[in-house]
Amino acid sequence: MRLALYQPDIPQNTGTLLRLSACMGIGLDIIEPCGFILDDRRLKRAGMDYIDLAAMKRHSSWQSFEQQRKALSLTPRLVLLTTKATTAYSDFTFQPDDILLLGQESCGAPREVHDAADARIIVPMAGGVRSLNIAISAAMVLGEALRQTSSFPKPDSSLKP
Repeated sequence: MRLALYQPDIPQNTGTLLRLSACMGIGLDIIEPCGFILDDRRLKRAGMDYIDLAAMKRHSSWQSFEQQRKALSLTPRLVLLTTKATTAYSDFTFQPDDILLLGQESCGAPREVHDAADARIIVPMAGGVRSLNIAISAAMVLGEALRQTSSFPKPDSSLKP
């Protein structure tokens, strides 16, 4: 299981998602260009010291990301989180090697990305609202995906409560 961010434009969200990926033991792909410099202090503040623990991979473009994904022996499914989907994430059956893709915070994902997705899912929300914060949406969907695939990390027994 991996998270992928398509051209993220809010450094605090990217930092939070790097922290989430480190804590859940999953990789995170950043598909550039980003709307900020990756050493932005706001990214570092949100990600704290977890950024160094995150298995982050940078891709120079959407085409580069897709080439690398398709070069894998078993191409993982690309599951796009989007407000334009009709399938609720809670009704979707996840696989352990899925890549959960999130579009830009400001405008989502372009048609090219939608067309490349193997599945499109939505976080159901109350009427009259546009969207959740991208990091919250990712955490909700990732939690369900890890639950379904029994892929949550094992707690470190050396840590004291």
